[in-house]
This record gives sequence, structure tokens and C-alpha cells, in this order.
Amino acid sequence: MPAFIQMGRDKNFSSLHTVFCATGGGAYKFEQDFLTIGDLQLCKLDELDCLIKGILYIDSVGFNGRSQCYYFENPADSEKCQKLPFDLRNPYPLLLVNIGSGVSILAVYSKDNYKRVTGTSLGGGTFFGLCCLLTGCTTFEEALEMASRGDSTKVDKLVRDIYGGDYERFGLPGWAVASSFGNMMSKEKREAVSKEDLARATLITITNNIGSIARMCALNENINQVVFVGNFLRINTIAMRLLAYALDYWSKGQLKALFSEHELLLFFRCCSSVLTLLYTLPEGSVVHFSAAHLCQYCPDCCPTPNPDIR
Repeated sequence: MPAFIQMGRDKNFSSLHTVFCATGGGAYKFEQDFLTIGDLQLCKLDELDCLIKGILYIDSVGFNGRSQCYYFENPADSEKCQKLPFDLRNPYPLLLVNIGSGVSILAVYSKDNYKRVTGTSLGGGTFFGLCCLLTGCTTFEEALEMASRGDSTKVDKLVRDIYGGDYERFGLPGWAVASSFGNMMSKEKREAVSKEDLARATLITITNNIGSIARMCALNENINQVVFVGNFLRINTIAMRLLAYALDYWSKGQLKALFSEHELLLFFRCCSSVLTLLYTLPEGSVVHFSAAHLCQYCPDCCPTPNPDIR
């Protein structure tokens, strides 16, 4: 972040933009640095307000003539899996699962009426952090690449490892994970796994946990539209398909995991911050501005200002 602020000063951003919209924790943490070093005045907006308004706006304008939202058909079958559009013209009520470093789950009843139902500290930051420890990877992309080549069944203890097959009394299939990383209690099995296997198991552990919590929230709130967003899903088709399959299977087809073509949280927030500014300006005002999501946790992904909007 200091390098970005210094770049803003060197490039004289303050002469190009009269307003710099910002969301996220970094908008507060680095506000004074932006002002004193970069000579930039921040217009701070609540990130969850921006997230909700942004995704609703983006879906309303569509994507190449079709809905912005989509779901996966046959997510567990690599050959038959396909993306299909989902009509979100009647979005309410909506469960919005925001997966970043951690996870926040919001029940949305209108664009101005929502509540945070719950959350979990086990999110994208957990996945990346554990992968760094277990595999020595240095980037999120590297962690995902390793996970794509791994076999989690060598790491996790499955129902069939305990019962020899399905646990029919409670409808638990043999392939279901009974204990994440459960096989790592055995020295022999620890020596047999690869870094790729560990990365894959880590991804499945985090994703299964998020999917399970999201399903319980949907049932408790009586909501059947569940949209997953957040930077964790960037270039992360594996996690999206895992979420899609888990939600569909455990809800017996009653719930579908919905995603957006523009899955970046930053994109939703920037769009909403721009709209918010435009709606609050006096009629006829002319202003030059940029928008960014300033995250205090992940320097690899932000801040990323959009092109100059006039």
C-alpha cells in the first residue's frame, strides 16, 4: 500500500481526480497516508453496502445479452459440467456469501434492508496461509495450481475408510469426508502424500466448511437463492464447482450455488461506489474520480483503480 500511495504522489493523481472513492478496511487504515503523502481525499463508503448494491446493479445490466448470474450443471462431472445462466430478476430474499480473507454471510431482503447472519474466520486467507505453510508456495495462483493436480483422498479420512463403504443408516456416502486431514495421523500416509495433495485437501476443507455454513444459514433464514462472491473465487473454478456440488447434494437439489461472471468483489464495490457518488452529486455536477477497494490484508489483489471515469 505505501508503494501505491507513493506512486499516486509521483504521478500527481491529485491533479487528475477531485474524488477518490474507496471501500474496505484500508480506506480507514491508510486514509491519513493518502491525504498527507498522496494529497488525495478519500470518499469512504461501506464495503457491504457497496457489495450488495454493486452486484444487484451489475446483474441488472447483464453480461453479453444474458444474466450476470450463473450456476453449474453437473458440477462433479468434468465432461458434462456446464455453466448455465440464472435469472436474478427477483433477487429477494437473497443469501450473499462473501468469501475474502474470512467469510461474511448476509441475508438480503432489499437493497437497503440486509443483515449479517454469521461468518467464519476460515476463508481464502486460511487456504492461502495453510498452503504456504504446508507446500512452500508463495502466490495464491501457485496454491490453486497445486490444488488442481492433487488428490485429497490421500489426506482426508473418508466415510468408507471408517465403515468400509456407505453409512446407510444416516445416508452418508462412502466418498464423503469424515475427517479433514484425518489420514495425516499415520506416519506412513504422511510420507506418501505430495504437496499437491495437501493443497487440494486444504482447498476442499475450506470450501466444504463454507458450503456447510451457507446451507445451514439458508435453511434458518428460509432463503433458496445463495450467491457466492469474493476474491477467493477469482480464477478458482475448483472451489466454485465444489460449492455447487455440495450445496446441490446436501440440500437434495433444493439449493443452487450462484456465481457472477464478474466475480471480483472489487468490481462490485467500485461500480457501487461510483453510482453512490453520482446519485449524491448536485444535478449538472462534473467531477473526475476513480474508485478502488482498499484491502488491508491482500496486497496482491488491491488496490486496483479503474480507468479514469468522467
